[in-house]
Amino acid sequence: MILDKTIAKGIYEEISIEDDFFLLKFNNETDEIQRFRREVNSNFIQFHFCVKGTGSFSFNNGNYRLPIQEDTSLLLYNPQRDLPIEVSVNPYSWVLSVLLPIEKFHTLFSKEANYISFLSEENKDKKYYKDTHISPSMAIVLNQLMNYNLHPTVKALYFKGKIYELLSLYFNRPADANVEQCPFLVDEENVVKIKRAKEIIISQMAEPPTLLELSKEINLPLKRLKEGFKQIYGDSVFSFLFDYKMEVARQLLATGSHNVNEVGLRLGYSTASHFIASFKKKFGTTPKKFVMGLSN
Repeated sequence: MILDKTIAKGIYEEISIEDDFFLLKFNNETDEIQRFRREVNSNFIQFHFCVKGTGSFSFNNGNYRLPIQEDTSLLLYNPQRDLPIEVSVNPYSWVLSVLLPIEKFHTLFSKEANYISFLSEENKDKKYYKDTHISPSMAIVLNQLMNYNLHPTVKALYFKGKIYELLSLYFNRPADANVEQCPFLVDEENVVKIKRAKEIIISQMAEPPTLLELSKEINLPLKRLKEGFKQIYGDSVFSFLFDYKMEVARQLLATGSHNVNEVGLRLGYSTASHFIASFKKKFGTTPKKFVMGLSN
């Protein structure tokens, strides 16, 4: 694996689902574009999902570029040559990628090979590219993968289950889609409102609105806001915001461009002691010790 030296610590996370089966998470909450490179050989099929913001993938030493927008995905496979990931993640953007060997992927659809077009006998050795819109059901799973509150002992099992769920939804035939599994999502407009609520609290994280103010702003009853937010993002509104603010704090401190007081004020903490206590609650160490650990 090759990492671009400009990428800040904490922005990239790689999780092994099974042998040669990986989840890559790019969570850029800085003001700068973050670039990342990872070698990927020709045996792998790649799925890339833009959960928030924008990014782009480069190929052939930068001569070919594929942009990726919020709520869109890319599927890439080329058995004729290695296809390393060279991704640029724009400020305040989230990109999630799934990598697995094509042989393993075949086993997931062994009885459905004729349905999955590029798995057919005449196509299985051809390169393949597809961009598509992320469905509301997929968006829920992607956000659950980006934002979770789990005991470490169940984290691996949770990710494994969610990745298989994500792939199932990706290849689900529209005629077979079952939105009734989630009554809240029958009205897709609700999903848009909940996403808007998330954007509002993130943009105003230093001085966030109350839940009542938020429900009025997105025109959704308070009860439905609470239920919907927890369903889509796996946590309550302010618990999600706390985790988000702490992740921003960690990334800002990792850049070395901001001191503890500056980061605390930026996140809305009136005193440094309050920020330090919150950071320690989340990460088990103080901001100062965290920065010293990076230096070491």
